[in-house]
Amino acid sequence: MEQRIGSSSKPLEGAGFDPAFIPGLTAPVSGEPEDAEPADAEEPLAQEEAASGETETAEAEETEEEAAAEGPVFEASDRRAKIVADAKGVRLSLDEERCEFGWDEIGAVETESPRFGKRFTITVHTPDRRWYPIEIEAAARADFKKWEEQLDAVLDAYFEESD
Repeated sequence: MEQRIGSSSKPLEGAGFDPAFIPGLTAPVSGEPEDAEPADAEEPLAQEEAASGETETAEAEETEEEAAAEGPVFEASDRRAKIVADAKGVRLSLDEERCEFGWDEIGAVETESPRFGKRFTITVHTPDRRWYPIEIEAAARADFKKWEEQLDAVLDAYFEESD
C-alpha cells in the first residue's frame, strides 16, 4: 500500500494569503528590473526624491489650507486613525494606510456611536457595494455629538452638490 507524506489538500488562494489577489490593493509592479540602473545613479536620485517629497508635502499642506478656506471641514483623529472630509472628498487613514474618496465616488457616509465605550465609527459606502469603516477613539462621549454635527455640515455642503 502506498502512502503520501504531507497534506493532500490544495493550498488556498485569495486575499487572505496573497494581497495581490485583489487588483489595486498593492502597488503596481514596474516593468523594469531593479538592477537596471547603475549604483552611481541612485544617490542623486535619492536626493532629488527627498527634495521633491518636501515640495510635495508643502504643496499638499497649501491645498488643504485652500480647501479649508472654501467651506466646512470635518477632521477627527486619535493615535492611529484619522478622517478628513472637505471640498475634495473624504480621506481615511489608519497607521500608514491611506485612502481617498472624491465626492463622485461616495454613495453614502454612515456614522455609528456605541452605546458604551468611546469608539466612533464612520463608514464610507461606494456605489459598487463596498464599504470602508474607520473607528476613531474620542476623548469623551460628548465628542460624538459634536463630530456628527460637523460631519453633517460637510455632507450637506458637498455631497448634495455632486448630484
